[in-house]
Amino acid sequence: MIKVVKFGGSSLASAEQFKKVKSIITAEEQRRFVVPSAPGKRSSTDTKVTDMLYQCYALAELGKPFDKLLGEIKARYQEIIDGLSLNISLDAEFETIRGQFSSGSGKDYAASRGEYLNGLLLAAYLGFAFLDPAEYIVFTEEGVFDSETTNRVLSARLSTMENAVIPGFYGAMPNGRIKTFSRGGSDITGSIVARAVRANLYENWTDVSGFLVADPRIVEDPESIETITYRELRELSYMGAGVLHEDAIFPVRSAGIPINIKNTNAPEDPGTYIVESTSRKPRHIITGIAGKKGFTSINIEKDMMNSEIGFGRKVLAAFEDNGISFEHMPSGIDTLTVFVHETEFEEKEQSVLAQLHRLVSPNSIDIETDFALIAIVGRAMKSKWGTAAKIFTALDRASINVKMIDQGSSEQNIIIGVHNQDFEDAIRAIYNIFVNES
Repeated sequence: MIKVVKFGGSSLASAEQFKKVKSIITAEEQRRFVVPSAPGKRSSTDTKVTDMLYQCYALAELGKPFDKLLGEIKARYQEIIDGLSLNISLDAEFETIRGQFSSGSGKDYAASRGEYLNGLLLAAYLGFAFLDPAEYIVFTEEGVFDSETTNRVLSARLSTMENAVIPGFYGAMPNGRIKTFSRGGSDITGSIVARAVRANLYENWTDVSGFLVADPRIVEDPESIETITYRELRELSYMGAGVLHEDAIFPVRSAGIPINIKNTNAPEDPGTYIVESTSRKPRHIITGIAGKKGFTSINIEKDMMNSEIGFGRKVLAAFEDNGISFEHMPSGIDTLTVFVHETEFEEKEQSVLAQLHRLVSPNSIDIETDFALIAIVGRAMKSKWGTAAKIFTALDRASINVKMIDQGSSEQNIIIGVHNQDFEDAIRAIYNIFVNES
């Protein structure tokens, strides 16, 4: 059996956390391949090393002195080295980083050094081999991740290794230039490594014991989720549930590898299993609730639009031509509404409106702002009647007006739109009716 284990920034923020991580890894010999993040916050007032690196490189780009901040970053790693009594020096590495920053190596290179340096320390501490992902995680010349080439070369390399530490978050383009995934991308690296070694399980260790049914900042002490499918996770991650990077699903999903979200600070907790499919029945009709604020609705009215061939395509072309993606598009006989992110739409709204008038000649266009979208997700929903009715009942009790409702064809999710000011109350009301009252 092979397990790939990924540890987040909070799990590797200090020497004490490193000790916890080593205890977890050595507890099972199947945990052979380790993917570390950069050091995270040691306390709520602390700064993540990745953020410090971005700040440091920004100073270098402006031609301003950055040695002081680079020294503070070095001190973070030295604190870990001293706390673990490691016989390792990062002096040469930091001299290289200083030179690269001065020569304009790029933001991606700067950000990647957090994982790179932490990987060096963790490999030394565990006695594992160190593998630089710049040599094995491949991006194209356009900066697009090349999954098949990566899987081929990484699989060949790791097949010869008993154990290895592979830093997360980055790879390289054909010219050797470092390229990172989006923030949180170490989750993706862990998934890529799991696929490459044909792992039986991908353990993703963080500072929470798996996924919760709802955001604990909104719902007090929400229940945890025992098992969730890839599809359910994708829906919740996209709508703001942030325990796992949403793109980390794809490499392991293609290989049928389950993910187990675990807590470094409470390793005995079972966490949450993420699987392709399962016969396990969830405790409740819904699996989870997640949402985001900050949407705008553009309501387009035109008589007989339903009989006008290509109407929807023309509407979406106005948004596409302006580089704006849409979230949902509910429609009626003579109305069509497009929901978009406020921040994307504001600067280009007049251009979009002008193009809509040219393309579809609407009777009227009405814009409303300050919307929130909430996803209610659950694989059990399709076999239970009355789910939408329960949602409306919960919101009616809380005196919340529903501005939009949209159910996916998979019948595993329902999206509702409410005003921003009702967002938290709506989530609490839905949680109560499906979890506390079920």
